[in-house]
Amino acid sequence: MTDDLAHSQADPSDTPCLVEQAIALSPQAADIDDLLDLAEETPVIWVREQYQLAEVIEDLATCGRVALDTEFIKRDTYYPRLALVQLNTGKAIYLLDAPKLPLAEFWQAVSEVDIAIWHACGEDLGIFYLLSGCPPLTNIFDTQIALSYLTGQLQMGYQQALADILEMHIDKEHSQSDWLIRPLSDEQEQYAIDDVRYLPALYLVIEAQLKSSGLYNYVWEDCQLYAAELYDIQQVEDDEMYLGLADYRYTGEQLAMLKALAAWREALARATNQPRTFVIKKQAVREIITEQPSNLRELAHKTTMHRSMIRLYGEELLSVIQQAKKLAPDHQPPPILAPYRSKDKALANAVQDAIKKQAALLGVPNNVLMRKKWLNELYEVIATDQPIANLPEGLSGWRLNWVVDTLIPIINTHKDELKLGMGVI
Repeated sequence: MTDDLAHSQADPSDTPCLVEQAIALSPQAADIDDLLDLAEETPVIWVREQYQLAEVIEDLATCGRVALDTEFIKRDTYYPRLALVQLNTGKAIYLLDAPKLPLAEFWQAVSEVDIAIWHACGEDLGIFYLLSGCPPLTNIFDTQIALSYLTGQLQMGYQQALADILEMHIDKEHSQSDWLIRPLSDEQEQYAIDDVRYLPALYLVIEAQLKSSGLYNYVWEDCQLYAAELYDIQQVEDDEMYLGLADYRYTGEQLAMLKALAAWREALARATNQPRTFVIKKQAVREIITEQPSNLRELAHKTTMHRSMIRLYGEELLSVIQQAKKLAPDHQPPPILAPYRSKDKALANAVQDAIKKQAALLGVPNNVLMRKKWLNELYEVIATDQPIANLPEGLSGWRLNWVVDTLIPIINTHKDELKLGMGVI
């Protein structure tokens, strides 16, 4: 598939918005074949020049919904290398040759559309926030999140989603190919186009099902919550990176070492533009914290840290560790609370019964109503007598009234068991 293919260079403003045509169909009885036929008619346009990008931005300004995806390389670098941005405005499918284009105005335009449709947008939004400097997006609709409401499957892939919902198959074998090569192969190009060609149709079918069951607003709120979480991840300071590696069994001294080590690893990975796992893998981090090597020989023999990294940075790392070990107890990080565990199942059974009852009432899967992470954080808030304002973000929206009125009273009934199970008393 080459540039002279009908990657039509006709003015997309002359093309009726195919998404709006699809919306005009009866959503309750949306004919999937009609939606797919409309998708197949959408022209494809490569965008390599600034004037073309300006036309895309103009199209976005009048497009209520846009479907997006990105292709990038991040196998051997700290910073992802954006290779391609695909978007389907309904008038055209645009393939943005990202390395050739200044995208600041484009990112801003994306943030201003009514609905930005993605599937599994985690990595895509991570790149968006890194490159755009924009605040958290508030227009995200992630079809993967939406499908979790309909299926209970939290991480349904795009290929399976199209097969299950639209009864069609696309090839996904090129996801790990080199997206920076030019020209792309025919297969790569078709893969990139397919990622957004059918996404509006998928959205429309899902939207109709969610609205008919009264779940659309819940999904919308969860999508914005996820977009905000992804933004927050990008803002984590180096000296807070250790929290993702911390273990409740670590002593204050070990946590101090971990905090210093994680910050050092992050700074070095960023400075040398290599993945943090290339500096030190997670296993080696754990080994350093538990073995506490005091010289290069011990670092080499007691850990799986790569020998080349030891040669280059071993002395520097040992110095970081030794300085952290010297911190006074009142300067060490606070202990990590143990997760709730108990042989007495009264609390767990009561909580699960409440979750099942509410999930059935709302018509949502249990694991969508309450994620394990949220429940663990809720337990910590109650066990340590924190204010309700400290509830995890996921429980502060449409779930809040149920959590406050039903779930927290149930947990408080078993509070002694909870504290004992978390080692608080």
